[in-house]
Amino acid sequence: MAVFKYKARNGDGTVVAGLVEAPESATATRLLHDKKLFIIGVSEVKEGLNLGSILAKFKRVGFGDVVTFTRQLATMVTAGLSLPEALTILRAQTTNQAFVRVLLDMEHHIVGGGNLADALSKHSDQFSAIYISLVRAGESSGTLDTVLDRLADSLESQREFHSKVSGALVYPIIILVGMVAVVAVMMVVVIPKLSDLYRDFDIKLPWSTQLLIGISTMAVKLWPIVIIGVVGLSIGFSKWKKTPLGELLMDSLVLKLPLFGDLLKKIILVEFTRTMAMLITSGIHILEALRILKDSLGNVLYRNAIDELSKKVEKGFPLGETFAQYPIFPPIVSQMIKVGEETGKLDDALLKLSKYFQSDSEHLVKGLTTAIEPIIMVVLGLGVGFIVISIITPIYSLTSAIK
Repeated sequence: MAVFKYKARNGDGTVVAGLVEAPESATATRLLHDKKLFIIGVSEVKEGLNLGSILAKFKRVGFGDVVTFTRQLATMVTAGLSLPEALTILRAQTTNQAFVRVLLDMEHHIVGGGNLADALSKHSDQFSAIYISLVRAGESSGTLDTVLDRLADSLESQREFHSKVSGALVYPIIILVGMVAVVAVMMVVVIPKLSDLYRDFDIKLPWSTQLLIGISTMAVKLWPIVIIGVVGLSIGFSKWKKTPLGELLMDSLVLKLPLFGDLLKKIILVEFTRTMAMLITSGIHILEALRILKDSLGNVLYRNAIDELSKKVEKGFPLGETFAQYPIFPPIVSQMIKVGEETGKLDDALLKLSKYFQSDSEHLVKGLTTAIEPIIMVVLGLGVGFIVISIITPIYSLTSAIK
């Protein structure tokens, strides 16, 4: 579709300008008339082939774009703006051209008589099933402004939490990347030159030096085979990991890892309890909420547990007692859910659980960062020491032979 730039007057006589996407000029004009605009001028926007326009076509909608959009849309809907007006304003303010196209398509869908949930479902790559279900529930109950506000709070909290977790892991990742870079330079540049020197003097090399020279030779002379092998193994592993057996084994292994496994469990429980609280608050039935949550969980063990759990709840078993039957959920989950069921405030109990797990996760991240730094330094020291000893030992033998 082409993009047309327009200038028009609205019902109040105010001059407005913007962009509209349509297959031709006549269609663009009709769309503007449907919005009750008096058209002053419409012209097609011709995109030049510059680097910026080319890169814009490859840009994707990020999680931050969705968070900002949700907060702004919630504010505008609460202020009384209609959805088409709000989307038009948001589209004009958005710098991400990929998201501009999404908003334009949503605006056309709503102007054509559709609702917001259906417009969002056309872009399920950007908006999750939970997001769409919450918006649909808000539109059905007439509380879209409240739902959008809660959804914005949840997404902002989720972004802040993920930022803390990823920020805590930046330092270890930088150290690991530096280690890999130093070892690569040693293997490709330093070791080959030393191996030529040792070969000229025909001295007996210790096993550690022979090992380094062997690895270096493989890296220098057989690098195409090494790259093909690594890529092949990576592709094969990724495909195997997507099989039922591979997914089950890998997800089980990850949860059993020291420190990282506990952190991953806490992160899953934070998202699970927070989202479930929001779904119940929005009036979604508990069984439907469990079904939506099951599809959003990234670990097959939790998905299987929720699937079995929802079947038992459908048969009439209490939710709290059912959660207690699965060791993958800590005892506090079933205890708090029982309290929520007895008091009739299940959403509040789940929200408190989410805050508890989030606080616990943040403390675990701090402890993980504190523990991982000395571990990295020890590993780095051992690696550097091994390389230095493997290089220096033959040099001592060489100087002794010269004497």
